[in-house]
Amino acid sequence: MFRLTDQGPVPDSLRYLVLSESGGRCALCGATKKETILDVDHIRTRSKGGTNNIENLQVLCAKCNRSKGNKDDTDFRYDPIDKVDDCIFCYHNLQDKIQDEYDSMILINDGFPVSPGHSLIIPKRHVPDFFLLTDKEKKDSDRLLKITKNRILKDDDTVKGFNVGVNCGDVAGQTVFHVHIHLIPRRLGDTPTPRGGVRGVIPARMSY
Repeated sequence: MFRLTDQGPVPDSLRYLVLSESGGRCALCGATKKETILDVDHIRTRSKGGTNNIENLQVLCAKCNRSKGNKDDTDFRYDPIDKVDDCIFCYHNLQDKIQDEYDSMILINDGFPVSPGHSLIIPKRHVPDFFLLTDKEKKDSDRLLKITKNRILKDDDTVKGFNVGVNCGDVAGQTVFHVHIHLIPRRLGDTPTPRGGVRGVIPARMSY
């Protein structure tokens, strides 16, 4: 169940997009649409010049929205309140490893690199599965992938290609259940037969 705040009308198409990107839950406490009413909240209120731009909209449950009021302009969408204390890829556990970041995503070096420069792009929000990322998180990850790729190519002219991949689920080899996207630089001769690339997750199917 959803409702709008009383701070100004939000077009239905934009309202739908904001609710979809939230995953149907409050950005502050995590309550879901099955548990309570969710509001489309203006981060910066209309009375303080806030607009209906999507970057100024977040989803809050009715209780959190009342607590926030019209004097607070905190953006709760990517606040690391949504975390798992013992998750090694949660934002609060990676502060000394972050190499770069782009809004909702961070970059670290892989702890067990396949090749020099092997990097991981990770959401600040605790998300167990790639398919649960919001549209914004996917856009931010794409941007950070491109930034990192360009940096690697500038710094290392031996890099001639890349593998980009995500493991989703036990049977796909996922061992840390916090999304992490691999960016693996490739060099001539780094493996005798590179043909097939990511098909190598099942070695017998790599060649075709």
